[in-house]
Amino acid sequence: MGKVIVLLGDGFEEIEGLTVVDVLRRAKIDVESVSIMTEQVITGSRNIKVVADKMFDDIDSDELDMVVLPGGIKGTDNIKAHEGVNKLLLSAKEKGIKIAAICAAPTALGKIGLLKGYKATCFPGLENELTGAECVDNIVITDGYITTSKGPATAMDFALELVKILKDENVLITVKDGLLFDH
Repeated sequence: MGKVIVLLGDGFEEIEGLTVVDVLRRAKIDVESVSIMTEQVITGSRNIKVVADKMFDDIDSDELDMVVLPGGIKGTDNIKAHEGVNKLLLSAKEKGIKIAAICAAPTALGKIGLLKGYKATCFPGLENELTGAECVDNIVITDGYITTSKGPATAMDFALELVKILKDENVLITVKDGLLFDH
């Protein structure tokens, strides 16, 4: 298995980005937080400062199994404006790299045409920005190589779905048990 990266821009939704990193590490998945800003310290939407594991320019896309985009309106705007991120996301489909986005972040996928023909969900009220997607009301949905989820309260379900995709059922059960997750 390769690596998972969680892309962090200023204004990202902390519960969405950090829950994914935490849960994937519990599952022994190689995951790194990556700053898409000019500094390694990122300020989340609730003014929590986070030191990313590495900078965007230091990632090797040939090592990736999955790219994860946490939401937050400002964080998503930073993702949408980052030319390197857009190129990475567009090449992901060709390379077989999975993409996961939660809350407002699926709109970044819609903007560059990656949702065309796929089922997707997002934060309620942003569905019109999921260009080309069949919008569904699921908490989390995986369709092909794309996984999307609704928002902060669904972050744990989203992270566990990623474990299910990247590992086996036994690992998923072990992680859920350790988290006391029972639904």
